[in-house]
Amino acid sequence: MTEVFQGRFNGKRALVTGGASGIGLAAALRMQAEGARVTVWDVNEAALARAEAEGLTPALVDVTDAGGVDAAMKTAQTAMGGLDILVCSAGITGPNVPTWEYSLEDWHAVTNLNYHGVFYCNRVAAPLMKAAGYGRIVNMASVAGKEGNPNAPAYSSTKAAVIGLTKSLGKELADTAVTVNCVAPAAVESPIFEQMTPEFIAFMKSKIPMNRFGTVDEIAAMVCWLASAEASFTTGACFDQSGGRATF
Repeated sequence: MTEVFQGRFNGKRALVTGGASGIGLAAALRMQAEGARVTVWDVNEAALARAEAEGLTPALVDVTDAGGVDAAMKTAQTAMGGLDILVCSAGITGPNVPTWEYSLEDWHAVTNLNYHGVFYCNRVAAPLMKAAGYGRIVNMASVAGKEGNPNAPAYSSTKAAVIGLTKSLGKELADTAVTVNCVAPAAVESPIFEQMTPEFIAFMKSKIPMNRFGTVDEIAAMVCWLASAEASFTTGACFDQSGGRATF
C-alpha cells in the first residue's frame, strides 16, 4: 500500500463492489486504513472470507441482480448507519476473440456485470446519497472504453458505457454534494489477468509507453482521492491511469 493519509475517511461509510480482490480490495483496504467503515460485495466466497480476515465487512452479492442490489444496498446503509461512498469495481474481461466470433452468451455475461451491474448500483445509491446531502460515487472504467481494444468488443463497449453513465449521472447531481467520477486504467496486474490469454496480456503491455503494467495500489490511490471530501469540484469526469497510453 502507498502512503496512507491518516483520518481522511474518519466517520465515512463505504461500499465497494468486486471488493474482495484486485483494485476493489486495494481501494477498500486503503479506505479502511484511513478511517472508513467498509463493506465489500463479491460473488467469490473464499475471497470474501479473506477480506473479512482483513477487517472488512463481507457480503455475498451478485450485482447483475437488480432486486438483490436494491435490497443489499439498503441493508448495507442501515448496518453502517449511512452510505457516503460507492466504488463500483466488479467486472470481467470476457473472451479475447474477434467481434464476429463473440458468442451471445459471453456478450450478455460481460454486459450484465460490467455495465448493468454498475447502473443498478449507481441507480440505487444516488438517491440515498442525495437525500443524505453528501456522497461520492467512483466507477471503474478502462482505457479500452476510450480507445477500444481489438478482440475485446464486449469489454471495450461496456467500459465506454460506464464512462457515458458516469458523465450523465454526474451532471444530474451537479447541484448537490454528490459527485460521480470514473477511473480508466490501462492494464493492471491483478487477478483479472487470469481471464486473459498471454498473447492479449502482451499486446496490452506493448501499448503502454511506460512499458509496465499498473499496480492495484496506484489505481486505488486515485479511487480514494475521488472518494474523498477533497474532490469536491470534480464530477462527471474520467481520470486516466494509463502509463501514457491514453491519447484523449
